[in-house]
Amino acid sequence: MKKAVIIGTSLNVDSRSQELAQIFEEKLTNKKVDVCRFDMREFNLPFAGASGSWDSEETKKIHEEVVSASHIVFSVPIYCYDVNAVAKNIIELIGHSFTDKVIGFICSAGGSSSYMSVMGFANHLMLDFRSVIVPRFVYAEDKDWSEGQVNEIIKERFDLLIDDLSAIQIARNEQV
Repeated sequence: MKKAVIIGTSLNVDSRSQELAQIFEEKLTNKKVDVCRFDMREFNLPFAGASGSWDSEETKKIHEEVVSASHIVFSVPIYCYDVNAVAKNIIELIGHSFTDKVIGFICSAGGSSSYMSVMGFANHLMLDFRSVIVPRFVYAEDKDWSEGQVNEIIKERFDLLIDDLSAIQIARNEQV
């Protein structure tokens, strides 16, 4: 894995998916992976289609980091059986940046019924941008947390996701 970008899409002040993104960043850093993490709570990202949305400085910043990365990980909250609107907005703003990238997912949800919620989003990335989706997701639900900490099973899943991300390389990424 040449470089990874983690995109935490939750805007919630007490976001568990953002906590998971931070833990994942620490794990990648400990493995000496060049990593950049975006916390969308720190951005004022425009809505795609609004005047100047594709030319905003914040859009350009995310675009540049994604283009320079070989692997992207979305850390998303699951709302109503889908990723949140911020994740979709990022795809609408910089979609072609995800062409030929390896994509992984970290999800935070209230319960187990939403496990397949990222599939529509993943299909969009695969079909429109030729992204390669890692079939192993980290999926944490309410029962995986205790006293503000995620359990060891989820931490072990992070390691498995890192192994799978590392195992998948796209040759064209070496030219970036």
